[in-house]
Amino acid sequence: MAEFRMPSLGADMDAGTVSQWLVRPGDHVSKGDIVAIVETDKSTVEVECFDTGTVGELLIEPGQRVPVGTVLATITEQPVATPSGGAAERAAAGRAASAPPAEGMPPRVESPLVRRLAHRHNVALGTIRGTGPSGVITREDVERASAGPARIMASPLARRLAAELGTDLATVRGTGIGGAVRAEDVRRAAERPSEAVPAETTPAAPPEPAPVVTAPPAEPVGAEERQAGMRQAIARAMARSQREIPHYYLGDTIDLARALDWMREHNRRLPVGERLVSSALLLKAAAVALRDVPRLNGFWADGDFAPGDGVHLGVAISLRGGGLMAPAIRDADRLSLTELMAALRDLVARTRSGRLRGSELTDATITVTNLGDQGVEFVHGVIYPPQVALVGFGTTVERPCAVDGLIGVHPMVTATLAADHRATDGYTGGRYLRAVARLLQRPEEL
Repeated sequence: MAEFRMPSLGADMDAGTVSQWLVRPGDHVSKGDIVAIVETDKSTVEVECFDTGTVGELLIEPGQRVPVGTVLATITEQPVATPSGGAAERAAAGRAASAPPAEGMPPRVESPLVRRLAHRHNVALGTIRGTGPSGVITREDVERASAGPARIMASPLARRLAAELGTDLATVRGTGIGGAVRAEDVRRAAERPSEAVPAETTPAAPPEPAPVVTAPPAEPVGAEERQAGMRQAIARAMARSQREIPHYYLGDTIDLARALDWMREHNRRLPVGERLVSSALLLKAAAVALRDVPRLNGFWADGDFAPGDGVHLGVAISLRGGGLMAPAIRDADRLSLTELMAALRDLVARTRSGRLRGSELTDATITVTNLGDQGVEFVHGVIYPPQVALVGFGTTVERPCAVDGLIGVHPMVTATLAADHRATDGYTGGRYLRAVARLLQRPEEL
């Protein structure tokens, strides 16, 4: 029997909250299937299963916050036993299809695609009547429900709590992703009903005039707490990095004239939606250069360097409400520039909408940060443990330079490297930066 535990989704994560289960006891799961939604101090993350088998027991209720490593569920290697015989099996299937779902759990859904689709559209599976065999919910059922009247987005625990407290969810201001109502929102509304969002009703007679008080617009309830939690999580990781990692820093100014000329010519042949930006060239060069200097691609663990199983590029992405995350683009060195550009767009969109997968937060073997859009010329980064390096790119600046004995003005970018002196030294770091510069002089080979 395997155990599904609360994963560590980064060096700055100590605990997480199971927001929603996407499986129920008896469901068959395969390695990589999304089985739960977990809230961390920084984001809401889709968590994958690491084993193949049948879900046994769900040990943690939605809404519970537990430390990393806590057993959340059991997974058996063999399917859960069911009555034998065609008639008995059909009867059992019929009872399962007609029985109401367990409290806080969705009905039986065979396809992980359906679960992911329901989560993406914020559709509660427990509210859908399946039209598939034995009442199984199909993709069409989810799409039909998502196209229906406006729904109240709420976690299963919030719905159950609202029913117990007699609170109308339509009157509760949600502070979750996309305005979803969480259990804390329901409790707050029940304790202080005056803070609830009024439902749309027939206007009543106006009250007696009251003194007008001018006040700044209030922040959404819970926004400050979430922002503070994220800053604390980042602070813990950065303090650990500075405390444990002996950093060294290197920098190099790279001529981008040839790379940008090639990109403009390349983009003329592409539809607008598929055109490259300079960030794609920088990311690809940073990834491919690690083939020549693999010692920077991996982790410091148990007193030694452990190489990564591929070049999984962590990309620092700023969040709209403040804060920073660095999910990974897997095998970035093997992607074409077009594929890398598409992966980058997708990753930024899902990071800012809270739809990341757990593996994207744990797979990065090196991180790249690009502050060029902020006008910053160079970056002295802080390594994200247990990684051993961080690459930084600044803004592209027009500078005078000498090329083949002639003075001209070329677009230049400053590339920096923060590296762990336990794993490498300045010579190795210098080789890496020169490899990045060399690749950017031959963009057609990226």
